[in-house]
Amino acid sequence: MDSPWLTSAATGRDPAAVRLFCFAHAGGGTAFFRPWRSALLPEVEVCPVRLPGRESRHLEPAYTRMHRLIEPLVAALRPYADRPFAVFGHSMGAAVAYEVARRFCAEPADGPLQRLLVSGRRAPHLAARRRPIAHAPQEEFLAAVRQLGGTPEEVFDQPDLVRLFLPGMRADFELNETYAPADGPRLTCPVSAFTGDRDPEVTPAEMGRWRETTDVAFRLRVFTGGHFYLSGPRTELVREIRSDLLQAVPM
Repeated sequence: MDSPWLTSAATGRDPAAVRLFCFAHAGGGTAFFRPWRSALLPEVEVCPVRLPGRESRHLEPAYTRMHRLIEPLVAALRPYADRPFAVFGHSMGAAVAYEVARRFCAEPADGPLQRLLVSGRRAPHLAARRRPIAHAPQEEFLAAVRQLGGTPEEVFDQPDLVRLFLPGMRADFELNETYAPADGPRLTCPVSAFTGDRDPEVTPAEMGRWRETTDVAFRLRVFTGGHFYLSGPRTELVREIRSDLLQAVPM
């Protein structure tokens, strides 16, 4: 894929039945979804999205407001939404995925939007449970990030690494904490919601409120684990995603 926004697992074989655009958590990158690629091919082509401010785009300023991100993001994705596609997001990425799905429901692409899949984030219309920390003192901010998990422990012990990842991480938290969805119609695609049963950020009941974002089918699946339940063995989660994506696609 010739785009700074996208990486792909596609090979020279027949094209996959579904293209899955994936959005990571705050501070996360495309590598987070690398294990999914071989697990979901050949039916599903996993396309992690690389936002500005991370990995090969680390010199670009990260977005701190959702409405400023969505316009260029959707424009970058649209040429690749030329076959059945879906969007997945975890934590902050779930909010981004939701806004992408809203845009494609309002302004359809060449390919049909099969499903929105969200993980580890309260439904967008629910008020935040904790106070914002994007601009908290460094020690407090790092302690909160550490508590969530998902960041290698050795990063916190290396000041050079902390200085490298801290600006992008703060920007992501600000984007997530300032996000409030604009009024608009419900989605016209199905929604699948996934969560860990011990996630301190969201309860299964709050994940269930995602059903209020769509006019069609909704499905909730609760796994054992915390906020990063999907960082361990992912066989069951990947199986659920594959099932959700392929049930409506002719094979």
